[in-house]
Amino acid sequence: MKLILVTGLSGSGKTVALHTLEDLGYYCIDNLPVFLLRELAERLAHEHQPLFARSAVGIDARNQTEQLQEVPQIVTGLRAQGVHCEILVLEAQTETLIKRFSETRRKHPLTQAQRSLGEAIELERRLLEPILSLADLRVDTTHTNIHQLRDLIRGQVEDKATSEVSLLLLSFGFKHGVPRDVDFVFDMRCLPNPHWQAELRPLTGLDGAVIGFLEGDPLVDRMRGDLIGFLEQWIPHFEADGRSYLTIALGCTGGQHRSVYMTEQLHRHFEQAGRRVLTRHRELS
Repeated sequence: MKLILVTGLSGSGKTVALHTLEDLGYYCIDNLPVFLLRELAERLAHEHQPLFARSAVGIDARNQTEQLQEVPQIVTGLRAQGVHCEILVLEAQTETLIKRFSETRRKHPLTQAQRSLGEAIELERRLLEPILSLADLRVDTTHTNIHQLRDLIRGQVEDKATSEVSLLLLSFGFKHGVPRDVDFVFDMRCLPNPHWQAELRPLTGLDGAVIGFLEGDPLVDRMRGDLIGFLEQWIPHFEADGRSYLTIALGCTGGQHRSVYMTEQLHRHFEQAGRRVLTRHRELS
């Protein structure tokens, strides 16, 4: 049996994640009290019904603090009983969450008369910390819309008949902030910048003219070869350690030219090598 615990900050997309898992064939339960988690998982595991073979449970900060602190022990116990238990955490920057609640006019579950929305979000972070630190997959949805989140969940969670790690390649712009919760961050700002070519400035790393500009530079070729060599050397060690997901972020100044180009180059290489690869260009979206 496979069980995914979906948790994280309110407004970060937990409901979207659960709906996506349901579309993938998971039996989903939202807002489960933690004190029912162990009993539910054990019961589903012993039912031996295809309906429950893949299940997902949503857990939020409305549980008592003591119960949230018990989740790591519960997960360890379930794994010892042969339940394939994973923790999926969704989060976003506080400013983004405040904006989302303001736009939807929804009430944060932890707000009170004497507690502002920002204070409720920070309290929720603290309450969920025992679970967040155990996450198998963390997704920052600050710059992610609903459709992109669904694609990320499908690409990272959907079962594959392989033990190989799933790669998420992410391009970004440093001036817009470094993405959180990634495994590697590589800086492309030392490479020739198409931005300073007037005819290339409005284009992106997906356009042929920008690709031609970058491919003609030996420094770019060396960077590409070094990145591929480094990742090919170390990805197997992550697989040997039991990792299922690996997020690799490549950044340049604006996230439009160099990082996009290099991300596409890595995608093509590892896809041709037979690996599972998902690519996202944060600033282009």
